[in-house]
Amino acid sequence: MTSTPSGIPGTADDSAELLPIASGARTRAALRTLIRPDRGRALLGLGVLVGATAVGLLVQPLLGRIVDIVADGRPADALTLPVVLLLVVAVVQGVTTTLGLTQVARLGETVLARLREQFVERALHLPADRLERAGAGDLTARVTGDVARVAEAVRSALPEMARSVLAIVLTLGAMALLDVRFLLAALLAVPVQALTARWYVRRAVTVYADQRVANGAQQQQLLETIGGAATVRGHRLEEQHTEKSARRSRKAVELTMRSVHLVLGFYARLHIAEYIGLAAVLVTGFFLVRDGSVSIGTATAAALYFHSLFGPVNAALVLLDDAQSAAAGLARLVGVTDIEESAAQLPHQRTEAGAAVTVDAVSHAYGPGRTVLHEVSLALRAGEHVALVGTSGAGKSTLARLVAGVQQPTGGTVSVAGGHQPTGGKVSVAQSAPGPAGPSVVLVTQEVHVFTGTLAEDLRLARPDATDADLRTALATVYALEWAEALPEGLATVVGEGGHRLDPTRAQQLALARLVLADPPVAVLDEATAEAGSAGARTLERSAEAALAGRTALVVAHRLTQAVAADRIVVLEAGRVVESGTHDELRTADGPYATLWRAWSGSRNAPRTR
Repeated sequence: MTSTPSGIPGTADDSAELLPIASGARTRAALRTLIRPDRGRALLGLGVLVGATAVGLLVQPLLGRIVDIVADGRPADALTLPVVLLLVVAVVQGVTTTLGLTQVARLGETVLARLREQFVERALHLPADRLERAGAGDLTARVTGDVARVAEAVRSALPEMARSVLAIVLTLGAMALLDVRFLLAALLAVPVQALTARWYVRRAVTVYADQRVANGAQQQQLLETIGGAATVRGHRLEEQHTEKSARRSRKAVELTMRSVHLVLGFYARLHIAEYIGLAAVLVTGFFLVRDGSVSIGTATAAALYFHSLFGPVNAALVLLDDAQSAAAGLARLVGVTDIEESAAQLPHQRTEAGAAVTVDAVSHAYGPGRTVLHEVSLALRAGEHVALVGTSGAGKSTLARLVAGVQQPTGGTVSVAGGHQPTGGKVSVAQSAPGPAGPSVVLVTQEVHVFTGTLAEDLRLARPDATDADLRTALATVYALEWAEALPEGLATVVGEGGHRLDPTRAQQLALARLVLADPPVAVLDEATAEAGSAGARTLERSAEAALAGRTALVVAHRLTQAVAADRIVVLEAGRVVESGTHDELRTADGPYATLWRAWSGSRNAPRTR
C-alpha cells in the first residue's frame, strides 16, 4: 500500500510511477523467444491445418458439380459420386482440423505456462522500492487482468486466427483456379477491409493500453481504500477516498465504452465490405455464364467460395480485437520481466577487515526531493548485534531494507562478507544473496505473512529439505514448540487464510523460526515485535534474542529494551548517523539517545552529566 510520510493511505500523489510497458518490437522478440523451444510443434500444427483447409476447399467445386448435373438434366445416380466425395471430405477435414487445432492449442498452453512462470519469477524479484512507487494495483492488474487476456487469446484467438488466415489464402487461390476474374472481383472488398483494419488498429492500441492502465489505477485505489479502511475512517477521509474511487472507476468505464463503440464501428464497416465483394462476384458470374466462359456450377462454386470467406475474414478481423487487447497485456507482462533483466547490479565490494556488513556512504531517495538517507556509513563486526534507534522518519527501516538487499541504495554501497549487496524480494522472511548453504541475509519485519498450508509447509519455505525434527528444533529455539504441538493436528495443522488463525505473536514466532531454519550469518529485524501487545512483545524479544544467537544482527528497535541488550546502538536522525555507542555510553553522553531513553523510561528528570 502506498502511503504518504504521514502514513495515511491513498493521500499520495495520483501520478504513480507505473511499471514499464515493453515496446512492440521488444514484445515480438519476447514472444519469439517463448515459442522457440516448441518450433517443431508449431510447424506440425501449421502443416496439418494447411492440409485440413485444402481438403475443405473441395466442398465448393463438388457442390458446383451437383448444380451442373441438375442443370444439365442428368440421371439422379450421377449425383452419387459427388455426394459420397462430400462425405469423405467432411470426415477427413474434421479429423485433420481436430489434430491441427490440438497441436496449436498445446503450443499455446505451453507458451502460456512458460510466460506465467517467467512473469511470476521476475515479479517476485522486483526491487521493493520500485513496487512501492508503482503501487500494488498496477502489478495486481497485470497478474490478473493481463494474464487472463493473454490466456484467453492463446486458448481461443490463436487457433482460430491460424485457421482463418489459412482459409482466406487458400480460398482466394481456389477462386483464381476457377477463373482469375472471380478473384479480381472478390478483391474489391479488400480495400474496405484493409481500411477498416487500419482504422481499428490505430485506435485500438491506444484504447486498450489506456484501459489496462485505468484498470490498474482503479485496483490500486480500491486496495488503498480497503487495506487502510481503519486509518481512512480515523482521519475522516471517507468522502475523499470515495470520490477518488468513483473518479478512477468512471475513467475505466469511459474507456470501456470507447472500446465498445470502436467494435460497433468495426463491424459496420465489415458488412459493407461483404456486400461489395459478394455483389461483384455474382455480377462477374452472371456475365461469364452468359458468355459461356464458365458453367453455372463454376459460378456457383465461386459465389460459395466468397461466401465461405465471410466467416474466416470476419473472424480474422474481429480477432484483431482480442489480438490488440492481448498484445497490450503481453507488452505489460514483458515490461515487468525486463525490469529484472536490466536491473543494475552493484559491483562486488569488499567488507572492512573483520566486518560482516559494511555500509559505505549510502544514500537513498524514494523520488526527487524525498531523500531519506544521507551518506550513511556503518560497519557490523561478525557476531555483533547493533540496534538502530531514532524518531519516526529517521530512515531506520530504509537502512535495514538496504542491508537486507530488499532495496538498492541510490548512492554508495552495501556489502556482506563473502558477497555483494544482495537483491531480492521479501517473502515474510525475505531471503537474498543466497550462498552455498542458504541466504546470506534474512529480513524479518513486523508485516509477517502466514502462508496458507500446514504449519510444517509454512516453516519449510525457509528450508525445503528440513525434517520434522529440524522444524521442532527451530520452534523450540524461539519458544514456540509448546503452542505448535498443542494445535489440533500439530505441525500438520492448516494455518493461514481459511485455516487455523495465528495471533500476531505466534505469527512472528513462526517468522523467527523460519529465520532459524534459514540459518543466515546476518539477520535484520525491522521492528519485529511491534505488532504484539506488551506481554507479546516480551515473549517476542526473548524469541528474537534466541533466534539471533551466534549471528550478526541489525535490529530496528521498536522498544528501547531491545537497544539496551544490543552490543552497540546507532542513532539515526533525519537520515544521518548522529550517535554510536553502548547504552551506558550514550546515556552518559546526554545526546539524542539519552533524550529518547528518558522519554521511553519516563525518567525525564534523570541527572545529566557533562
